[in-house]
Amino acid sequence: MPLAPHRIRPLAALLFFAACSQVNLRDANAEQTKPNVVVLLADDLGWNAVGYHNTDFVTPHIDSIVQSGMELDRFYVAPMCSPTRAGLMTGRYPIRYGLARAVIPPYRDFGLPTDETTLPEALAKLDYEHRGIFGKWHLGHRRAKWHPVARGFTHFHGHYNGAIDYFELTREDVRDWHDNYDASDEQGYATDLIAESVSSWIKDVASDDKPYLCYVPFNAPHSPFQAHEEAIEKFASMKDGNRKEPTRKQIYAAMIWEMDQGIGKILDAIRETGEEDNTIVWFLSDNGGVGNIRENNDPLRGSKLTVYEGGIRVPAAVKWPAKITAGQSSDVLCGYIDVMPTLLDIAGHTANNATTHPVDGISLLNVLTGNNSDQTALNRPWFSYHGQSGEQDEHLAVIADGWKLKVNGPRLKSLEQLSDGTNRVELFHLAKDPNEKANLVDSKTGLRDRLGKMLVDYRKLQPSDSVPEYSEGNRGFIPPANWQLDPKKPNELTGSYQK
Repeated sequence: MPLAPHRIRPLAALLFFAACSQVNLRDANAEQTKPNVVVLLADDLGWNAVGYHNTDFVTPHIDSIVQSGMELDRFYVAPMCSPTRAGLMTGRYPIRYGLARAVIPPYRDFGLPTDETTLPEALAKLDYEHRGIFGKWHLGHRRAKWHPVARGFTHFHGHYNGAIDYFELTREDVRDWHDNYDASDEQGYATDLIAESVSSWIKDVASDDKPYLCYVPFNAPHSPFQAHEEAIEKFASMKDGNRKEPTRKQIYAAMIWEMDQGIGKILDAIRETGEEDNTIVWFLSDNGGVGNIRENNDPLRGSKLTVYEGGIRVPAAVKWPAKITAGQSSDVLCGYIDVMPTLLDIAGHTANNATTHPVDGISLLNVLTGNNSDQTALNRPWFSYHGQSGEQDEHLAVIADGWKLKVNGPRLKSLEQLSDGTNRVELFHLAKDPNEKANLVDSKTGLRDRLGKMLVDYRKLQPSDSVPEYSEGNRGFIPPANWQLDPKKPNELTGSYQK
């Protein structure tokens, strides 16, 4: 099904007509060293909460990635944390393996299925000897078989759960901070510790002859809203009148600034190794910003936990000085499931030859480098979904042909639900109305049904053994000491429940 034509807006005019076909770099650049890869993932960072979109927020180092590389202006993710991380690691829509409905909360016995090939596992076969993760995992923490080191990474430093206390490094009042499988007694502010650990690791592994993968999923700026006092004071102009306490937006801005400072340290470390030109730095957010911070996602409608644009379209950019001309902006529709196939393509392998299951994502190599004009791979619908509150309140959307159909309500099983009042149905001409102001569903019933059929079929992909709704099983849970996992007992369940 053809999509409406997309554009790349280069500051240097030679580009586009780059599509997303999967090109094997080995043929064109057989003797060139494979690039290092650094993926920087912010948590709950809204579209309008970066300096290059909104000067209220101070993000010079994130902005520098945009300035020295390519902004991905229509980059989509899942509407919440764990599903985006799962799709990023696998190149597949997480609904296929049951990880799209909800995030993985502390009490949940669920993780990224072990038969899914992860990005570090695939890169391990392509000479990437060093594969580090620093920060928030959020893809399974109650059995060691889901641990990052069991899923292809060679080093892990950070926390298993989301929403940890930034100073105490705890979740559920139990310390959640680790080096590989071992509990760490390191003290400090989580964002600083992550950045310092990454910087040190990059300088260490860069002395080797092998390329590396460095995945940096920050917890910031996800709640709890915590930052150093001096950082908060930098945004005193965001205070509310004569109120002494800082506003939520003020702390949020401070958290983003502190994350940006950490990103600056990481970029400095890359520069100091002398390998900046052949290092890919890919920045993105895992979902839109929360809805209780004013202007967080403006001018996009909606926020995290919705499938409006504000929940799923996020700031993103890639720089690779050796290959990407600086100062470009692309509005090709792409997203989180494209990261893995792109990186594998660059490393010298098509994704489907390196993974257990066929991927949904496509390589963006040609979009990034402007190699040819083949646009066939762009002809795909884009799907979004979550059902965190249960099957009576699910959120689905599909983008195709420049249109977007959004359906909210009971689980979508038939086309009849689009017209009988069971579900709330909205249709936006996204190509002309990117902020989703005009619902045209009543005048486009044929288009509604055509896109609706796609959503019905997409929703059927979810297996029966999927992650449950968020609140299920939350009563009486007792976390394990230090959220400890035993690598010698990969299937052992940690934690318990009060009777």
